[in-house]
Order: sequence, then structure tokens, then C-alpha cells
Amino acid sequence: MQFQIREHTAVSRTKHEQQQFVSVSQLNNVHCHSLNMSRRYDTRTTIFSPEGRLYQVEYAMEAVGHAGICLGILANDGIVMAAERRNTNKLLDDVFASEKIYKLHEDFACSVAGITSDANVLTNQLRLIAQRYLLQFQEPIPCEQLVSSLCDVKQYYTQFGGQRPFGVSILYMGWDRHYGFQLYQSDPSGNYSGWKATCIGNNSVAAVSMLKQEYKEEEMTLEDALKIAVKVLDKTLDITKLTPDKVEFSTLTRENGATKMKILGAKEVEALIQEHEQVKAEEAKKTATKK
Repeated sequence: MQFQIREHTAVSRTKHEQQQFVSVSQLNNVHCHSLNMSRRYDTRTTIFSPEGRLYQVEYAMEAVGHAGICLGILANDGIVMAAERRNTNKLLDDVFASEKIYKLHEDFACSVAGITSDANVLTNQLRLIAQRYLLQFQEPIPCEQLVSSLCDVKQYYTQFGGQRPFGVSILYMGWDRHYGFQLYQSDPSGNYSGWKATCIGNNSVAAVSMLKQEYKEEEMTLEDALKIAVKVLDKTLDITKLTPDKVEFSTLTRENGATKMKILGAKEVEALIQEHEQVKAEEAKKTATKK
């Protein structure tokens, strides 16, 4: 009788183990099948996956997500653009002061996040579009038309085989006589949108949530926008202390009927950082006294 009980338990154990093995093998098969399905579609830019996704475009956006942060803030009297500078070698020539902010023409500039070589191609294309319009119509190109024209080029590279999308997102700041100061953002898919304040690159989600809290639409001045930009960079950059060689700032303003773009020097950036540190120290003292 004891022998029969032992034999029955042994048989039940083997059945249970077989069921576990079958379930694990089924899960592995499903996982391998999903990987094979994704690999089948991620090598072609022109083929949709069964879920309706273009994997190469998504991978291009992923490249932007690993790039240095860039943010733009629209103020009543101008626009502020700030960017993280990752290549901080002391041997670099000071003539090429700006690493991520490009002037395109008198009324327009942009900042890029992603593959720098792709960005150089696109910024040259932006300059050509603006110059052709100026030559043809004898007036500067409207901001949105310039952005839309470049996004048509970016979208073209998502529809034809043998080409890959540009791995760059771009922030545009400009002024025209139709709508005044404007801030736009475009991504590798060719989509673009207008913003009051936005961010691209690494930790952009955290930066955008901070901008939502800090941005005051009717009261926003250029000085306030610079302070907010420093605060956001201080919180979102993966560095212990904010220094002038790690960031770059640019402003776009109107003076005497002309648009003026200015890239802030190291001393001006240092002054902004010191002011932010003082405010942060005062806030820390207030919270300490309350406790």
C-alpha cells in the first residue's frame, strides 16, 4: 500500500514538472516569436509592423532621447534657448563657441539634439531654404514656412527605401512680421508643433514638467526666462554642479526694428549660475527655519 502511494506521488510530480516545462517553453516561444516579428520589420524604413509602427523612425527618436538636453522658452520680449554642452575639451578653439545652437539667418536660429552630423546637413538645408525665399520674394521667410519646408525633407526620408531617417530633433526660435516671436519643435518623423516652452533630449520629460510649473504666460520676461532655464538645467543635467563650460545660452530679441541674436559669453553664464545658487541657498535657509 505504501509503495502504491509513493508511486502515485512520483507520477503526479513528474506530470506537474512536465506542465511547468511546457508553460515555460511556450513563454519562450512567444518571446522569440515577438522578437522575430520586430526584427522582420525594423530593418526597413518603409514597412509598417502589424502594430502599425515604423521601427526605424522610433529608433531615430530614441537617439534623440540619449542626446544632450536643449530647451526653449518664449517670453514677451524675446526667446531664450539653452543647451547642454557635452564636448568640453579645453583645447577646442574658442571661435566655435556654440556647439548646439546655430544661427540660420537674421531672424531665425535653432538648437539641435541628436546626431550632430545629421544636424549639420539639416541646418545647411534650412539656410538654403531661407536664402531661396529671400532671393525670390525679397523678404525674410515666415518662421512656420521655414520649419514646414524642412519637415517635408525629414518626412521624405521616412517613406523611401535605402535611406534612414535623420536622428535629430530641432528647436527653432524666430521672429517674423506676421506673428512676432515664435518657438517650434520638430522630430525625426517630420512632425512639428509650436510651443511656449519645451525641451528635447535627455531628461526632457522631467524638464517639461518643471517648465509647466514655472512658466507664467502673461508675466514672462526675458530675464525671468533665463532664470527658469538655469533652474531647469540645474535640476535635469546629470552633473554635480552647473558650470559655464557645460551649458550654452542664446537669446533672440528685437532692438531698433531689427532682430538680434546673442550667444551669452562665459562671464554672463557664470553670473546667471551664481544668482541661481544664491536664490537656492536662500530657499534652503527658509525651509530650515520653518522646520
